[in-house]
Amino acid sequence: MTVLPDDGLSLASEFPDAPHEQWQNLVAGVLRKSGKEVSGDAAEDALSTLLEDGLRTRPLYTARDSAPDPGLPGFAPFVRGGRAEGNTTDGWDVRQLHVAADGEAVLADLENGVTSLWLRVGGAGIPVSSLDGVLEGVYLDLAPVVLDAGDETEAAAELLLRLYEERGVAPEAARGNLGADPLGHEARTGRAAYGLASVAGLARRCADRYPGLRALTVDALPYHEAGGSAAQELGCSLATGVAYLRGLTEAGLSVTEACGQLEFRYAATADQFLTIAKLRAARRLWARVAEACGAPEAGAQRQHAVTSPVMMTRRDPWVNMLRTTIATLAAGVGGAESVTVLPFDDALGLPDAFSRRIARNTSGVLIEESHLARVIDPAGGSWYVERLTDELAHAAWEFFQEIEREGGQAAALRSGSLGERLAETWAARSRKLATRREPITGVSEFPHLAEKPVDRAPAPEPLSGGLPRVRRDEAYEALRARSDAHLAATGARPRVYLAALGPAAAHSARLTFAANLFQAGGIEAVTEGTFEESGAREACLCSSDALYEEQAEAAAGELRAAGAEHVLLAGRPGSYAGVDTYVFAGCDAVALLSTALDRMGVS
Repeated sequence: MTVLPDDGLSLASEFPDAPHEQWQNLVAGVLRKSGKEVSGDAAEDALSTLLEDGLRTRPLYTARDSAPDPGLPGFAPFVRGGRAEGNTTDGWDVRQLHVAADGEAVLADLENGVTSLWLRVGGAGIPVSSLDGVLEGVYLDLAPVVLDAGDETEAAAELLLRLYEERGVAPEAARGNLGADPLGHEARTGRAAYGLASVAGLARRCADRYPGLRALTVDALPYHEAGGSAAQELGCSLATGVAYLRGLTEAGLSVTEACGQLEFRYAATADQFLTIAKLRAARRLWARVAEACGAPEAGAQRQHAVTSPVMMTRRDPWVNMLRTTIATLAAGVGGAESVTVLPFDDALGLPDAFSRRIARNTSGVLIEESHLARVIDPAGGSWYVERLTDELAHAAWEFFQEIEREGGQAAALRSGSLGERLAETWAARSRKLATRREPITGVSEFPHLAEKPVDRAPAPEPLSGGLPRVRRDEAYEALRARSDAHLAATGARPRVYLAALGPAAAHSARLTFAANLFQAGGIEAVTEGTFEESGAREACLCSSDALYEEQAEAAAGELRAAGAEHVLLAGRPGSYAGVDTYVFAGCDAVALLSTALDRMGVS
């Protein structure tokens, strides 16, 4: 060890540590200026952010925010990674999803940075009979293949195994996953199409003959896409994994062999710290399961992270590139071994060559240019990340135990109780989206009504019949679709006239706020000229509270005299004569906009 010479610089060592209470007093002083009389912990709570699952992000984390020792990478409880070397050797596995029988696209991806293939096979994707052609020219000993074939899993798996033999791939060189996931398929379709008996046979063959091939996927995306929280997603994955362990060990596999046949799939969102904590917590939780089953050495969970379909928007889809970049960063920092970046146009149909290139290059830039994979668990040691990981792990374990008390994952799915819990979570989040407390850039915030639509060939219809698939933009997308239909029928969008009172300093903030809100619903905000010239049927006053007191009622009267059928006011609710509706931060924007479209005759 090199000992640095004493250069006489004490830096901060001579300054006394500032007590936590002193910081809280400073916070209380600032809040007091805004009219909030709070002190101590209450002052700190006022700056905290409430997350789902009862978690709370605090404004300051210190050494007193302790969490259990996360251990070392590659060692139980595997919080810091399932492998001692992490992803430092070659970066994470760049796994691209394909849902259409397009062998050229598959080869283009592999030749330009993709390192493994995720093929959706069967009724919701590539026909099983086309699998041979799709993989034509693919070096199966170099490119791992992951199948996702639903109730055609056995047929697709048998075909892939036959291709290995026909193409002379040594059993030890075959890598990937056969993708069996009966409970995930049931969650998607509402049908128990196949069981663990056939799955156990595939697992036995992989364990005996193909050491680099796994048979099962524990896919948590159905629960994430149904509106579930991070803890619910983790809890469902644990319950599914435990169900598979029981089935595989009953079929004769050891616990170690059974654990070795599972790969876990999670969603990565643009909430980077929650994603990092989720992946770290998932490894800790699965290590606890393996320990309880008597095989702690088998507790290193293998993870496949997929950028969240829920966060992908159909309007201003280019913003999705930013969302998926943040999500990919979080997945890499969180330690996922494989990462799939959904193309920015994923919500619109089949991706084109450009969007696939951007998707695969997202991982390339983060690995090769940002050097993100050179450090193992770079967020480790952060008081915030360690505390969030611990709190999320406890919340997820509690949800997992609730599922187990109901009889396990299959019982919770079939009774409907799991769907109800996920729906409750989504309903609460939908309220935040409707009030714009959770903003969606390009949709509920800063929408662009004049954007040119991005047209794509339709993708295969996804599996349905079970848990719903939700998207953050769905309520606003419905409003925009109504506006689009009106534009197609009449040649113009529904309009509202924004009447600015007083100088720009008085009205600019609320003018911008109102314009963004109305455009989120597809209502064009007109700010130039007079009300008569605007072609609008409704008007909204925009100014300061002081000017409202002086001018709001008179201005509302003038607008009504000019033909306004409805007058709104951007600001806190009051009792101004002539004003029908108040538009303010935290109002239910979706309900307000829907009612406005109804009044304007937009069906």
